[in-house]
Amino acid sequence: MTQSAIKKLAGQLIVSCQSQPGSPLNEPNIIAAIAAASMQRGAGGVRIEGPDRVRAVREALPGAPLIGLWKQQIDGFSPYITPQYHHAKAIAEAGADIVALDATLRDRPAGETLAEIVRQLREEFDVAVMADIDSLASAQFAIAAGVDAIGTTLYGYTEATEQLSPPGFELLADLVKLVAEPRDRPVTAICEGGIATPAQMAEAFAIGADAVVVGTAITGIDLLVDRYVRAIP
Repeated sequence: MTQSAIKKLAGQLIVSCQSQPGSPLNEPNIIAAIAAASMQRGAGGVRIEGPDRVRAVREALPGAPLIGLWKQQIDGFSPYITPQYHHAKAIAEAGADIVALDATLRDRPAGETLAEIVRQLREEFDVAVMADIDSLASAQFAIAAGVDAIGTTLYGYTEATEQLSPPGFELLADLVKLVAEPRDRPVTAICEGGIATPAQMAEAFAIGADAVVVGTAITGIDLLVDRYVRAIP
C-alpha cells in the first residue's frame, strides 16, 4: 500500500475536506459525506484532518486514497500539522493511506526528528508519508528523511514565508525539478495551498505537479461565507 495510494493520485484532483473547529460541519459523518460527494464527482483522493474524521471517511470510502493529518498546536512550537509521532500513529491507525507531516525546518516538539517519525511509521504501518513544506530547503530536508510525497502546503503560512502568497508556483517549479532527480525512492510533487480556480489547478499541472490539492475553494463553506459577509456594504 505504501506506494500504491501515491500512484493512484497521479494526475488527480485531491479535495481537502476540512472545516473550522466549532463548525457544525466539522462532524465526522458530515466530513465523510463531503468526501463521498467529492469522490463521486471525480476527485482522485481526499485530505482529511483528525482521527475521528479519518476513520469516518475510511468507513464511507474504503478504497479511496486518503491523506490524513492531525492539527495540534504545541506550546512553544510552530509546527502544527501532525507534529509528533503519536499524532501520526493515531492517523495511521484511523485508516489513512498517506500521513501528512510538517516538514519545515522549524524546531519540533519532544525532540523528535522528521526522519525518526518517518522511520517509525514505516516500521509499524504500511502507509506512505507526505511532507508539507514551505521552501525548497525544507523539500530537500524531507527527501533526506525518506518521505514519499511533498506538498507546497505551508508556502505563505510559516514565519519564513508569511510575506508570500500561495499558490507557490515558483516553489512548485523548483520542487518538480528536485523530485525529477534520480534517486532510489521516487518522490511525488503535490501542489497544495491557495488554488482557488480550475485555471490555477490547470496551471499547477502544466508546471509539472503530479497531483493538486484544493480545499477552501471547494469545501470551505465557513470561510467562504465569512468572505461574502465581510463584503456586505
